[in-house]
Amino acid sequence: MKSTGTHSPAHALLITYYWPPSGGAGVQRCLKFVKHLPQFGVTPTVITVDEQQASYPVLDTSLLAEVPKEVKVIRTATREPFEFYKKITGKKDIPFGGFANTGQETWKQKLFKFLRGNLFIPDPRVGWNRFALAAAKKSIQEQQVKAIVTSSPPHSTQLIGLKLKKQFAGLRWIADMRDPWTDIYYYQDLNHTALAQKLDARYEREALEQADAVVVVSEDMKRLFLNKSTNLDPKKIHVIPNGYDEADFVHPSTPSSEEFVITYTGTLTEAYNVTGFFQAVCEVMTKNPLMRYRLRFVGKVSAGIKQQIEEAGLPLITEYIDYVPHEESIKYLMASTVLFMAIPDVPNNFGILTGKLFEYLASNKPIICIGPVQGDVDKILDECGAGRVFHYSGFELIVDYLMQLSKTWKVNHNLDLPIINYTQYSRRSLTEQLAKLILQ
Repeated sequence: MKSTGTHSPAHALLITYYWPPSGGAGVQRCLKFVKHLPQFGVTPTVITVDEQQASYPVLDTSLLAEVPKEVKVIRTATREPFEFYKKITGKKDIPFGGFANTGQETWKQKLFKFLRGNLFIPDPRVGWNRFALAAAKKSIQEQQVKAIVTSSPPHSTQLIGLKLKKQFAGLRWIADMRDPWTDIYYYQDLNHTALAQKLDARYEREALEQADAVVVVSEDMKRLFLNKSTNLDPKKIHVIPNGYDEADFVHPSTPSSEEFVITYTGTLTEAYNVTGFFQAVCEVMTKNPLMRYRLRFVGKVSAGIKQQIEEAGLPLITEYIDYVPHEESIKYLMASTVLFMAIPDVPNNFGILTGKLFEYLASNKPIICIGPVQGDVDKILDECGAGRVFHYSGFELIVDYLMQLSKTWKVNHNLDLPIINYTQYSRRSLTEQLAKLILQ
């Protein structure tokens, strides 16, 4: 039953491994849910990992300021193998999932990958579960909790929801899955044995079947999960995509009048297959010798991509900026002429909807996306009138589009779009959908 102004708010536990000071898209999703839920009659309590013990690939301490002061955040201990990983490989950084298949691997890295794929199922952060489970049980016993929301990856978090659902009758469980599970594009690179694959698939199926509602970020991801079990009702799986927070877009648009700036934010590896785009940029530069172009990357770019940029003849116009706080990344968007994004060239990529898409939309800049034509990103860009998706091999079409934009830029350095239809993707609107699921 939905809460109204005359009723006390319903309590919900949001269980997530990634939380400030961690950075990344998954943090944004959970943080914005928590920020807006009280407006819809839900009081959230967050259960997460102690930041001193957590294994975060990236940090963004600026996000700590966005955590509402009235929200209770419970941080727990954890036990994970990443310190062991650092010792045996000599690497200081926690590996990104998307970097699972890039670069030359040492025998130590291959060993760790095998251990990760077969001893830690579904993933190495499963060591956090017993601590989070104990904290969740205590919270449920201390206050009347209407629902729990488990957000993943790491998909091991869904096993916490599975146990709580079995132990507490009447507790509503919503499984929020931001990425595919056994269909994630680098899954085959984790060297699972047949037994490990079978166990992982069983966990995935159980979570989907036992949760009262499953939330995914795209229509195609819904299709993937529906294929996992004949016992699943399509009405049980709800699409709530990532979005943008209106409060983040307070900075004015400041595109350069000196150079045509193409910006990419986030992670980029060889799996994205963007060689054709780099070649197209080089071709357009050749055709417009009097124009100045800049290719700007804000985030993590693999060595293989940097080599492709070198080979395409673009090193002199390319700028690499390491991971920056979220607010700063928004400023880079607003200072751009156009925005570049890509979807990995992998199986089941039609439903990949990165969080950056919606922030790109909110910046009102033309978007050039390299990815599957007719995929979910293509449909959203078309619906919003905000840019175009080109196939990985669409060199000539990319050149034509960049030439059109360049010609327009010569007349007017500001290519910002008129007001486009993207408000349905505001974090507040999306959180209202989640609140309705919690209050059912």
